[in-house]
Amino acid sequence: MKVTRGYSDQSVRPYPVGTIGNFDGHHRGHHALLQKVIETARRNEGTAVVLTFDPHPVKILAPQADFRFLTDEHQKLTRFDQAGIDEVVLVEFTQAFASLTPELFAEQVLSKGLGLKEIFVGQHFAFGHKRTGKIDDLRRLGEQFGFIVHPTPPVTLDGGVVSSTRIRQLIMAGQVAQAMRLLGRPYALDGFVIPGEGRGQTLGCPTANLPLPPDRVTPADGIYASVTIVGTVRHDSVTYIGSKPTFQGETRGLEVSILDGHHNLYGHMITVELIDRIRGDAQFDGEKTLSRQIAIDVESAREILRRYHNTIGA
Repeated sequence: MKVTRGYSDQSVRPYPVGTIGNFDGHHRGHHALLQKVIETARRNEGTAVVLTFDPHPVKILAPQADFRFLTDEHQKLTRFDQAGIDEVVLVEFTQAFASLTPELFAEQVLSKGLGLKEIFVGQHFAFGHKRTGKIDDLRRLGEQFGFIVHPTPPVTLDGGVVSSTRIRQLIMAGQVAQAMRLLGRPYALDGFVIPGEGRGQTLGCPTANLPLPPDRVTPADGIYASVTIVGTVRHDSVTYIGSKPTFQGETRGLEVSILDGHHNLYGHMITVELIDRIRGDAQFDGEKTLSRQIAIDVESAREILRRYHNTIGA
């Protein structure tokens, strides 16, 4: 997959078919839209193109907002590549770019910049300065500049539209199993393992500690059944997110305990997939009480993961 910075690249793209968006999370709705782009491009021996933005527009238009992402840029590009996209065009989102009128956006970016022949967007797509351009405007401009517009209905699941906003809300509420259904995969956090306080050994549950990324969506505090990926190996695990109130902790973090043996993971990059929440965080009256609860949580995690693996055929 080719990654292009900016839309002024003059290389010739065979019959470009594109879509536009931030694609944070790359959920089932995004996947359905991308498949339409890819199928149409293949049918015309063309190029499947995604136009996306860096940084996310909210960082420029509302810098004061505490906006959290479902995926980082590397994860997003990996998902595009896995889906079968031929080229991702990363546009630097600036105030000047945000000020483009719908007409200039269609002419300079979609027509002259990318040379699109067809474009697939959501039926409520808005574009141009202050999002004043709507789908009927894009159709009109497509006729003027020579590209076909395909409004695409949203994907619905579990009684609502699949959207990044809905998924963020579910994850922040700890409802990672429901979020997984909308994403089409478990929500995951990754990072390099850092030293912890070593308390897990005495509690009978050695853990690897990850810092919580400040710009990523973080699940509600609690205990989660999880799968931890180390290199290419997947391990059943149980994960704690919180500030350890039993020990008067003040900093939120993530601790994961792998269930199939002891592993020294300090300094390793790991990925933690969150499968389902077992319970919320709680303060216990001492290490013995906490240790007994951890044993119960581990058994709950094993049962949840047993059902999960049976469901996906692992």
